[in-house]
Amino acid sequence: MHHVTRPFPWFSRLLVLASVATLAACASGPNANPRDPLEPFNRGMTDVNDAVDGAVLKPVATVYRDITPDPVRTGVNNFFQNLGDVWSFINATLQLRPREAAENFLRFNVNTVFGVAGLFDVASEMGLERTRLDFGQTLGRWGVPSGPYLVLPLFGPSSIRDAAGFSIESRGDLVQGLSDIPMRNSLYVLRAVETRANLLRATNLLEGAALDKYSFTRDLYLQRRESQIDDLKDKGIGLKDAAD
Repeated sequence: MHHVTRPFPWFSRLLVLASVATLAACASGPNANPRDPLEPFNRGMTDVNDAVDGAVLKPVATVYRDITPDPVRTGVNNFFQNLGDVWSFINATLQLRPREAAENFLRFNVNTVFGVAGLFDVASEMGLERTRLDFGQTLGRWGVPSGPYLVLPLFGPSSIRDAAGFSIESRGDLVQGLSDIPMRNSLYVLRAVETRANLLRATNLLEGAALDKYSFTRDLYLQRRESQIDDLKDKGIGLKDAAD
């Protein structure tokens, strides 16, 4: 029997936990943010994530940034961005955005063939723009509400809708499809370290500027996602204008 490895088995448990926390949301008190009824759970998860980040992810990412030549880091980033273009193509198609779908489809093929598996971003040099689109945005574009704010283990800020979209995309991750387990796990680690390294400067600025980092991060995330969804609805095909 062929066994399929699932890299995120915690996700279904997380949604159950979130549902239970929602029922207990009254413990947050009358001054709770209505978009964050899970705040006690979210703050606890944020503390766990910060502890893991401080002990492992940030130090490793800092060393990686300091010792890795810029051309190598650029190639690594291009490689994973190229894999992401596949899901951007799928989401653009689902959102009825033919131009973005065509551009991302062409980007992936051009960079995979002529950019040495995506290590070089040849498509951008050709004028093919990258539009990063995820399944959470697709759900929002078709009217699915965001639901409560939710902090995911390791992955951080999200919402019930975005977490569901993330779960779907993770099951179609091209890295997950690799049969070579050591290679697959190495790519998972490399992607996590590269992503964290790209966020080092922003994290340092956030820690120095925010009085309450949790509230600042939550509000920034929710406002940004709301703005993205509104933009998709305004520019999308197949939805009525806001004035209708």
